[in-house]
Amino acid sequence: MWEAWALAAMALLAWLWFDSMRAREGAVAAGSRACERNGLQFLDQTVECVSLRPAREENGRVALRRVYRFEFSDNGDNRRGGSIVMMGGKVESLTMEPFLLQ
Repeated sequence: MWEAWALAAMALLAWLWFDSMRAREGAVAAGSRACERNGLQFLDQTVECVSLRPAREENGRVALRRVYRFEFSDNGDNRRGGSIVMMGGKVESLTMEPFLLQ
């Protein structure tokens, strides 16, 4: 019986890992697009997950809500922060610190 529980736990962990990688890739793409659209540098080409919790989507289904943080530069000489909220695999919001337009 414990083998079934161990197998179920491993399957759950594998699903969580693959789902997290898919959401992370979506967040990296969204941050990169936002920086490119505004003529900014997307620093380190990565995001950092700072929050992970269950939440309800608009249709009432339970999904994982992830908050990612990233950094960008407006002049190549500084670092500014931004955040991306992912609900399931979709971008819910993207915010960036104020930056200089060039």
